[in-house]
Order: sequence, then structure tokens, then C-alpha cells
Amino acid sequence: MMLRLTLTSMLVALGSGVALADADCPAAPKDKWLSEADMKKKVAELGYTHDVFKVSGNCYEIYGKNKDGKDVEVYFNPVDGSIVKEEVEKH
Repeated sequence: MMLRLTLTSMLVALGSGVALADADCPAAPKDKWLSEADMKKKVAELGYTHDVFKVSGNCYEIYGKNKDGKDVEVYFNPVDGSIVKEEVEKH
């Protein structure tokens, strides 16, 4: 019983840590999302370059550089392309 309680507590703690790391994009049907090509175009128009472009939960996510050349991790709303969360490398 104690082992089960300990394992459950660890899983809850791990799961909540993962949830905090992700951005909170609104859930929307995939047919409402911008296509990857359109989203990549919007990313470029916003001044970002990307090394990694992926779907993360309900978001599009990139790892790349901003217009100032700083490393960034950015989450975008897949429906309208707006920025939901941006983390910029601090030097």
C-alpha cells in the first residue's frame, strides 16, 4: 500500500511539472489550425528562424533565434499564429 501511494505521488508530481513547462494553447480541431507551411511563413514574418518546428500539445512550437539572434523557444496558437509563450535565452 505504501509503495503504491509513493509511486502515485511521484507520478502526480512529475505530471504537474511537465504541465507547467508547456504553454496553454486553446484546444481547437486540427482542421482549424494554420497549415505547417503557413505557420512557418508567419514565424519568418515575425522575425524568427527555427531549427526545430513541431507540434507540442495544442501548440506549434519552435526552437530557433529571434530577430536579435538570441536563442528562443516559442509556442504559437495554431489557429491564428499568435505567440502564447516565449522564452528568450538570457546572456
